Formats: sequence, structure tokens, C-alpha cells
Amino acid sequence: MWVLIGIPIVVLGFALRFNPLLVVTVAGISTGLAGGMHTVEIISAFGKAFTDNRYMGLIWLTLPVIAILERSGLKEQARHLISKVHAATTGRVLMLYFFLRQMTAALGLNSLGGHAQMVRPLIAPMAEAAATTKYGDLPNDVRQKIRAHAAATDNVAVFFGEDIFIAVQSILLIKGFLEQYGINVEPLHLSVWAIPTAIAALIIHFIRMWLLDRSLAKRFDAQHGSAAK
Repeated sequence: MWVLIGIPIVVLGFALRFNPLLVVTVAGISTGLAGGMHTVEIISAFGKAFTDNRYMGLIWLTLPVIAILERSGLKEQARHLISKVHAATTGRVLMLYFFLRQMTAALGLNSLGGHAQMVRPLIAPMAEAAATTKYGDLPNDVRQKIRAHAAATDNVAVFFGEDIFIAVQSILLIKGFLEQYGINVEPLHLSVWAIPTAIAALIIHFIRMWLLDRSLAKRFDAQHGSAAK
């Protein structure tokens, strides 16, 4: 049972708010030593895991690019652009992004969106600008609420849209899991049955965005009415 020592180390380390990288490393080394592995074998295991998953580090390459674009005024341009569209509201901006994000995810183009490369520099500022144009300067709690909805829009759209693409990892995982129990299902069939769920997610999220617009209008109309009195 000593090979399970890594679990309490991780739990305790995270509870005490230690550096996550340090906690995971110590847990891995402790598990290896408890399992009778030599130091060289443990280091080799770390190296192999890093090599096998090195593509995960590519996400960090987008950060300096986004930082340069933001420093050059990307957010300001996004706000300026949306402020010219008088029919734009926070909910409508997020509805449009949800639809586009879900459609591209259904085609396997997951990398076209995301929090770092799309939500933070473009979608969230545009959603805020739509509300600012309509209601004036926004309180901090409203800005945070809009940003949260922008992040949720990306998450929900890609989550329910990507399963329509037959070569996505989740479809292949489901197929492999079912085959272990003698159930043979074609990936295309799984993808087809993901379409009703994606449509339901689209409708439900559109209703949530409509309710967001209504809540913002109700709040600021009430404030303007109180100020007028």
C-alpha cells in the first residue's frame, strides 16, 4: 500500500497551497521509491512522460503573441468596433460567438477559439463594450459577470460541439470503452447522436444569454429611474 503514498502527498500539498509542480514532483518520486524503483528509473519515467506530452507545451507559445496584440491595442479596437453596431447587445455578441464556436468545433477546428486566444482579447471586451455603449460605465461586478458568461460560452460551445466530429478524442474514447464490453459502435453513429445534445445546448445557452440581456436592462433601467427621481 505504500505505492499509494503519492495521493496523500498531493492532497496535503494542495491543501497547504504549496507549489503544484513541486507537490506533483515529490509525489511522483515518493511513489517511485515506494514501488522499488531506482533513482535513474524515476528520472527516466519523468523524462518519458515529458517527451510523450511535449505538445502540451505549445499552448504557451500563444501567450506572448496575445500579449503583443493586447499591448498594440487589440482590446481597444474590439471595443471600438462593437460600439459602432447599434443593434449589438452583450447577449447577442455571445450568441453569435457560441454559434460560430460550436460549428467550428463540430468540424474539428477546436483551436480557432479558446480563452487565451479568443475570449480574453476579443469576445469579453466586445461583450463589455456592447453593454457599455448601451448603459454607460459598468460596475465591476457587472464586468466580472459578463466575463464569466463569455468564458462559459466558449466552454459550453466547444464541449457540446466537438463530439459531432468523428475523430475527436472523446468519440474515440467512448468507442474504445464500449468495445471492451463487446459493444461495437461506429464513430459516425456516436457523432450523429451528439447532434441533438448540441442543438439542446445551443437553445438553452441562447435562452441564458437572452436572460442576461434582460437582467442587465432591468438593473440599469431601475438605476436610471432612481437617479431621475
